[in-house]
Amino acid sequence: MAMNKNTVLAWATWIMIFEGLTLIALGAFRYDEIAGWGFASVGIGFLAIAWVFNALKGRV
Repeated sequence: MAMNKNTVLAWATWIMIFEGLTLIALGAFRYDEIAGWGFASVGIGFLAIAWVFNALKGRV
């Protein structure tokens, strides 16, 4: 299976979505202190980057 640039961006998008949701879940359920806010904000950043990757599919 040949991976072109759109396939690579699709895989990167799914990986970033998974990691972002995992970090948000860690911030919400695992860490009750101020560190939870950091995990959640980084998770939101991961989701934002995944959104950009998804928007770039077909344009790069």
